[in-house]
Amino acid sequence: MAKRCFLRSKLHRATLTGCDVDYEGSIAIDEALLRAADMLPNEQVDVYNLDNGNRLTTYAIAGKPGEVCLNGAAALLAEPGQRVIICCFTWLDEDEIAGHAPRVVLLEPDNVIARTK
Repeated sequence: MAKRCFLRSKLHRATLTGCDVDYEGSIAIDEALLRAADMLPNEQVDVYNLDNGNRLTTYAIAGKPGEVCLNGAAALLAEPGQRVIICCFTWLDEDEIAGHAPRVVLLEPDNVIARTK
């Protein structure tokens, strides 16, 4: 039986604190936010920009407290202060689907956790 892809976790409405085109790539995310969303450094993530509609795939790296910074070429698709959704996904077997619930971390404008679902 084929696996299906489901949302595993997301950081909802993170505010970009920076965009560094000269960095080699990735998105730097506050380590506390990574833990809250159960995301790991070097894990693939999708980033959806709520302010301009751009969507991209990259990988997460540990950032400084409060930081959410797009790096490399992805930095050209956004500006500091814009809001993004950061998601990661998992492949599930049919028998795992019913028991699956994604972890959703809702953020305030300063990248502080408002609540987790």
